Amino acid sequence: MSLRLKIVLALTLLAAGATAAIGIVSYTSTKHELEETVDKSLDEAARNLQERPSLGDPDGDDDDPPGRPGHDRPRSFEQVLYQVIDVNGVVQRSGQYDELPVGDADLAVAASTDPNASARFDVTIDGESYRMLTVKAENGAVQLARSLAESQKSVERILRSTLVAVVVVALLSALLGWLIARQVTRRLLRLTTAAGVVADTGRLDVDVPVDGGDETGQLGRAFSGMLAALQASKHEQHQLVQDASHELRTPLTSLRTNVAVLRRRHDQLSAESRDQLLADLDSETRELTDLVNELVELATDRRDDESMQPVRLADVAERAAARARRRFGREVVVQADESVVDGRPNGLERATQNLVDNACKFAPAGLIEVSVVAGTVRVRDHGPGLVADDIPHLFDRFYRSVAMRSMPGSGLGLSIVKSVVDAHGGSVFAANAPDGGAELGFTIPTV
Repeated sequence: MSLRLKIVLALTLLAAGATAAIGIVSYTSTKHELEETVDKSLDEAARNLQERPSLGDPDGDDDDPPGRPGHDRPRSFEQVLYQVIDVNGVVQRSGQYDELPVGDADLAVAASTDPNASARFDVTIDGESYRMLTVKAENGAVQLARSLAESQKSVERILRSTLVAVVVVALLSALLGWLIARQVTRRLLRLTTAAGVVADTGRLDVDVPVDGGDETGQLGRAFSGMLAALQASKHEQHQLVQDASHELRTPLTSLRTNVAVLRRRHDQLSAESRDQLLADLDSETRELTDLVNELVELATDRRDDESMQPVRLADVAERAAARARRRFGREVVVQADESVVDGRPNGLERATQNLVDNACKFAPAGLIEVSVVAGTVRVRDHGPGLVADDIPHLFDRFYRSVAMRSMPGSGLGLSIVKSVVDAHGGSVFAANAPDGGAELGFTIPTV
């Protein structure tokens, strides 16, 4: 069953059910009110009879014969039938031509010694329903009856009106529900169509409905944002593959060249030339290995597998500095405060390590200074500094300045730093120090 049909059915059933419930309550309450009205009129007639004892006295001065309407019939009895019976059920007086039926309940009241004895019930006379009240009289009982035909007609009119109202409301609610469902599901159908196009063709540039401020509009905007993110990710993957193929081509070409030289002229090379050639092979192999490892890290982005936890940046900086001292034999000093961030320890350590290693590589001599202040990690060297045109591109993938292309490196180290910092909601920076050297680092919000 479609969502549109479910909405239509739900609104129709809700409206019809509410209308039927109101009709039933109205029907029941009206019926009860009418029954109470009839009972009150019978009670009032009984009180009037009790005030006119001649109507209940078989020896009274009424000249009318039994079974004939009396000349002193009360005006309030225009809608009430009555008759007087003795203890044996014999009719003594009657306010109408036809006698009322005398049953066991009437005889019980007539023979009772309780002056307050009474009986109330419904009877059918000539196919018409009556409400009957029998009360104790001095020498028997008085029967009073009032027709229920008028009340039943009123109740039946209410019942018919309720049924008509239920049908009309159900039809109107079905129409209104269809209009609402059409408006609600129209954008959902367009969104479903767009999702089908994406699933069938793999295209991410499909048109997605984003209009409206309701949940459907929010879903459309979220879906559009998801497609945009997927498209950006796909573009980045293509760009990564293109850049990687370009960067891998250089060390692979050098490796093939050196291997070819060794194959053709290994017996003609001097010991010094062979050692130099092997050193080049080892260097190119190491550079290729580092490049592949960094490419794998960028492609898989395994840093996201770490759980977020409080990280003391001073500890991260100390570990990176100690590793750089062992690796490069350089003097690396750390000055750090107690900054704590909510982050991934391994990712932050890799980012800091890349900054320190970058300073050691491109500053051939001098002190490497690492400072941590209020969530900012700053690595400064005392080398030649940065070229102004290179600064905006230092954190781009595979970017290497013209002056540094002869040096080993993949151009991915600083881009990994930016990737880690972006994942932590921070920012990177690069600039020349006022008194010489380069300053590179990042800032992450502290806890």
